[in-house]
Amino acid sequence: MKQVTIKNSELRLTALDYGAVIQKLMFRNKDGRWFNVVASLKNPKDYISDQISLGATVGRFAGRISGGGFRIGNEVYNLYTENGVHLHGGSAGFGKKTWKIEQVDDSSHPSLQFTYLSPHMEEGYPGELKVSIRYTLKNNSLVIEHRAVTDRPTIVNLTNHSYFRLDDRPQIDHYTLRLISDALLETDEKLLPTGRIIPIEGSDFNFRQSNKIGRVRMDTPFVCASVDGYVGEVFSDISGIRMRVSSNQPAVVIYTPPEFAAICFETQNYPDAPNNNSFPSSILNPGETYLNKAVFEFDLVT
Repeated sequence: MKQVTIKNSELRLTALDYGAVIQKLMFRNKDGRWFNVVASLKNPKDYISDQISLGATVGRFAGRISGGGFRIGNEVYNLYTENGVHLHGGSAGFGKKTWKIEQVDDSSHPSLQFTYLSPHMEEGYPGELKVSIRYTLKNNSLVIEHRAVTDRPTIVNLTNHSYFRLDDRPQIDHYTLRLISDALLETDEKLLPTGRIIPIEGSDFNFRQSNKIGRVRMDTPFVCASVDGYVGEVFSDISGIRMRVSSNQPAVVIYTPPEFAAICFETQNYPDAPNNNSFPSSILNPGETYLNKAVFEFDLVT
C-alpha cells in the first residue's frame, strides 16, 4: 500500500492508493495548530478492514440502488445486495480497489491523480470504465475531480466519502450547518428513495439558514438548489474552522455517523437514479465523459 502527501502553505493532504482514500487533510485551527479535518486511521493497512468507507472513493454507484439491479434499454443488470439494497458499488466497490498513482504534481497548485480500470461486468456493472480522480490544493481549497469514460452504456455515480471533523469534541451538536436546499428525497425504512421530493420547510432538516445541528442526525439526500454550485457550509466555534462546499452535482447526501463525531458531504447524483425515471439520469454512454467536481474550502471565522 502506497501513501502520498501533497501540501501548500494552507493545506496538507495525505492519500492512499488503496481506495484512493484521503487519509489526512490538515488545516490550521484558530490556535495555529495543524488539525486533521477528516476522521482517519493511523495505520494505512487498517483501511483494508474498514467497513464505513473512511475517506474512500465510492463507486461505481455511490448510495443505494433498489430492486437488485437496474435496466439499460432492454438489458437487465443484477447487482449484489444486502437486505434488498445495493450500496456504494457492491461487495467490493471502488473504495476496496488499489488505484494507480498516475501523477504527482508539486507545482504552485499541488495535485495528485489516481486511475483505475474497472472491467466489464465488475460487480455486475456493464462496460469497461476508465476512472480518474484528481486531488488539487488551490490555496485553502481541496478540489476533487472524478472523471470516467466507458466503452458501452453504463451507470456512474462517484463521490468521496470523507468524514469531516472540525474539532476534537466527542459530538457535533455545536456545529453550525447551512445547506442551500429547499427539498430532500423522501426515503423508506431501508433509506431507499420513494421517488417523492419533499420540502424541508417546517422539518428538522431545514438548514437553509445557519443553525446548530443539535440532536439532528442525518443519512439524508438533499436536492441542491444553488445556481452557482454552492452546496453549503459547516462551522465549529471551538476550532474556528469553517468548511464551505461547492459542487456540480444535483444532490448532496449529508451523513452523520452514529459511532463518532463527524459529518459527510457526499456530492453526487440522486440515490437510486437508475430506477427512478423522474430523477437525473445516471447513464454514461461511449463518447461522453462523466465529471463530478467538488470544492472544499477551509477558512477561520473568529
